Amino acid sequence: MRQGFRLKITGMTCDGCAAHVRDALHQITGVQQIDLPDWQEGIAALQVAPEVSEERLIEAVKDAGYSAEIVSRKEHSGAEHAGNGSPYDLIVIGTGAAGMGAAIKAAELGYTCALIEADTIGGTCVNVGCVPSKTLLRAAEAYHHAGHHAFSGVYTKAEGIDWEAVIAEKDRLVETLRQQKYLNVIDAYPQITLIRGEAALQADGKVRVDGQIFHGRKIIVATGAKPRILPLKGIESVEVLTSTTAMALKQLPHSMIVLGGRFVALEQAQMFARFGTQVSLLQRSDRLIPEHEPEISEGIANILREEGIAIHTGVRLLELREAEGERIVTAEVDGQSQEFRAEQVLMAVGRVGNTDNLGMEAVGVEMDRNEAVVVDDMLQTSNPDIYAAGDVTNRPQLVYVAAMAGGIAVGNALTGSAKKLDLSVLPEVIFTDPQIATVGLTEAQAKTQGHEVETAQLPLEYVPRALAARNTRGSIKLVADRSTNRLLGAQVLAAEGGEIIQTAAMAVHCGEKYGFTVEDMRKMLFPYLTQVEGLKLASLTFNKEVAKLSCCAG
Repeated sequence: MRQGFRLKITGMTCDGCAAHVRDALHQITGVQQIDLPDWQEGIAALQVAPEVSEERLIEAVKDAGYSAEIVSRKEHSGAEHAGNGSPYDLIVIGTGAAGMGAAIKAAELGYTCALIEADTIGGTCVNVGCVPSKTLLRAAEAYHHAGHHAFSGVYTKAEGIDWEAVIAEKDRLVETLRQQKYLNVIDAYPQITLIRGEAALQADGKVRVDGQIFHGRKIIVATGAKPRILPLKGIESVEVLTSTTAMALKQLPHSMIVLGGRFVALEQAQMFARFGTQVSLLQRSDRLIPEHEPEISEGIANILREEGIAIHTGVRLLELREAEGERIVTAEVDGQSQEFRAEQVLMAVGRVGNTDNLGMEAVGVEMDRNEAVVVDDMLQTSNPDIYAAGDVTNRPQLVYVAAMAGGIAVGNALTGSAKKLDLSVLPEVIFTDPQIATVGLTEAQAKTQGHEVETAQLPLEYVPRALAARNTRGSIKLVADRSTNRLLGAQVLAAEGGEIIQTAAMAVHCGEKYGFTVEDMRKMLFPYLTQVEGLKLASLTFNKEVAKLSCCAG
């Protein structure tokens, strides 16, 4: 037998601190393995001999100048965790939403799971995605609307926002959620064994992690995705930002060029502009968010321009270079070559699967042109023993899709449940201000699928809640099937639009499953002075003039 400990280390401020702690623990006879990959994460995972006491570990950390407390302890046999080929029921690679969802589902079903992570626990969402970005977006919104007042402990300097305080607040939230929602959850399931290191799939069906070999009945790849870097001329000599590095800048840039025109580009462009950065946005397509309704694209473009963002669409990027302390993007705009100059360039042009050095070719797993794993509706790859879930796949890169897919993949892999990942009704939100929220089909998509389409378009100036809040920017568009009167899709540009869209999603879903119609939605009671009441008002405009309705008319 041997022991597994997880220690919470406090007092570390840099990678050198983490090295000091590792060195101190290595001096203890009986310490067999130490995993302390990130001083910010502050967690050391140890494998030690039975005779090593908790007190000795804590004392060693204290002698090195830091503090430690035991957050979990497990006893297990060497065969179970030594990587000597003893099988697990499941091996999951990656600890993001999909990986965690898979590991937890496996544990709940009573299976053993090896959960492998090469980087920071938690994957994209909690570390460099949803949590930090939405935290910064909210801070920027409060700063913008409140006239540069303090936000949640972020104090402003006389000349503007205290960027260091904003980033520190964001980092504290990330660390808290990583600990509570990932590390503590892993500790709560004895069936889950966390293994740190780079995983590589082998032709014999086993998984190699830094020289150790692990075997599982089935494997789930959930390694997530990373920002795409376009192979522009000069990219090798000009450092560009990604959404990850932009949210970790030490100083707020005076000016920025954002390459892209979809959700990450729009969110980051507005955020930095509201903090005081001069922003220019270059989009290849003829309009922003080209998959959305043209009315929504035009609406958000006008709002961003009103806030001072320079938007250029139909742009063909040509070259990057650096001169006189500025980064310069050369692009073709309206047939003419044009230079754009800024302190920073943010590349937000999509994401590609994290599959480098994973050994996919060796195990016969098909990939697409975006380096994503191709899966079927049951999350199975072209190798029947390997499943994949989350952003690494050719499915929508959304954290809630990833979490659901992880659980479904486990059921299909280990129990043969043959359940499909149903994405027929998929609500999505872009967290600009106002938010862009969508579900179902656009008008063009509905026509392409053969529907006889009717639409309703409601400006927010007819929504009492928007009037009361003095924020009528945006609109609600509904798409319905004329013959069945079913709602096919909804697109919302409105403050807190994300809080509206799930009601529309339920209407679309119930229409497909149970015949729920737009007329049924019109007959429902919606509470007055709520933004979601706009859905009812929009549904009324299919056959009434909303300008002739009283506030509470049904």
